[in-house]
Amino acid sequence: MYRVFEALDELGAIVEEARGVPMTAGCVVPRGDVLELLDDVKDSIPAELDDAQDVLDQRDKLIGDARAHADTAVSEATSQSDSMVAHARAEADRILSEAKSQADRMVGEASAHATELVTDATAEAQRTAAGAAREFEAVTGRARAEAARMIESGNASYEKSVADGIAEQQRLVSETEVVAAAKSEADRIIDAAHAESDRLRGECDVYVDNKLADFEEVLTSTMRSVNRGRQQLRTGAGVHDYSEHPRAVRDDYPTGVAV
Repeated sequence: MYRVFEALDELGAIVEEARGVPMTAGCVVPRGDVLELLDDVKDSIPAELDDAQDVLDQRDKLIGDARAHADTAVSEATSQSDSMVAHARAEADRILSEAKSQADRMVGEASAHATELVTDATAEAQRTAAGAAREFEAVTGRARAEAARMIESGNASYEKSVADGIAEQQRLVSETEVVAAAKSEADRIIDAAHAESDRLRGECDVYVDNKLADFEEVLTSTMRSVNRGRQQLRTGAGVHDYSEHPRAVRDDYPTGVAV
């Protein structure tokens, strides 16, 4: 197989190196060399390629046979399917007919049994209704007697409660009068306390004002005495201001001089 590609390469080289024919696209190649290379190519082609070509030649025949076989199989399958469908339909109709017959029989039996049950139930219901009516009458009688007793007892309790309520109302009314009197007395005492408080506050204000006035007079008198003493000191020292007198002169006076 390698020789095939080698010969093809040599053919390509010969064509490329061939001398061209003027005024045309052709060329002149050595015939002997080209034929020899073609023989080499033919000899070098494997026998499997011939077998492959035979297979390709038989392909169309095989495909045709396969299609014919497939058509035959499809036809047979269709025929068999139709036959099976027809058989299935017939079997289904038979089963449906049998089921309908059995259902009708079962419905008849159920209807007869239901009728019997209804008859028995009706008789039992009538018997139960009669017993219930008797029981109802007995219970109603006992209930009426109990209701009458309870009504009588309730009336007695009501009358007693009314009497107790009236007594309690009278007691509360008396207590309300006492409370009202106490509230009135408390209001009077509170008002009197407010008035006494206002009077005492006024007297206290007057007392404080008087004491402040007395204290003001004492302070005023004291300030006058102080001013007179300072004036006398300045006059005796011969200066206009005591603060300007020499420290030595001030030291001659004894400490604690009463002003």
